[in-house]
Amino acid sequence: MRQIVIVFLVLNLAGCAQLGTANLTERGGAGETDALAPYNADDLRRPKSRPATLNAAPPPSATARTPEALDTTSQEARAAAAKAPTASSERALGLTVATLGDPTDPGFWLKTPLVQQEQAGRVAYKGNFAALTLRPINGPSTAGSQLSLPAMRLIGAPLTGLLEIQVFAGGS
Repeated sequence: MRQIVIVFLVLNLAGCAQLGTANLTERGGAGETDALAPYNADDLRRPKSRPATLNAAPPPSATARTPEALDTTSQEARAAAAKAPTASSERALGLTVATLGDPTDPGFWLKTPLVQQEQAGRVAYKGNFAALTLRPINGPSTAGSQLSLPAMRLIGAPLTGLLEIQVFAGGS
């Protein structure tokens, strides 16, 4: 009986994929989806394109083990990300608790539930700033975030542990 149920589930899921119902698009809430949204091939493209100034770093080598070896951002990219914020259309999104994200994912980024789509932004930690790309992740707005290794190094944050950072959207 158990084998029949498993076969039924597998066939059912395969049928859903054929009908396109497995391609649900995110609407921005915690787990909310819109099954009637049109299919967009760009939603499946990996990796997604990133702003050149913030994420132009090559991936680290497979043998990289230290923070210095894993951080492949250039001096120019670090200088651009560390520029003081300018008076612009930047808006505060709130505070989030962040941890180190995937250290092999190059560039300056923050994966956070505070945004629903990828956009330019900035984080602040103890008076230090980093311009970066805000990437959405699922979860309630009170859930934690993941910060890239180069961004953590730039703002002087400890690579282990939890840190509270202020998140801003927009700006340059």
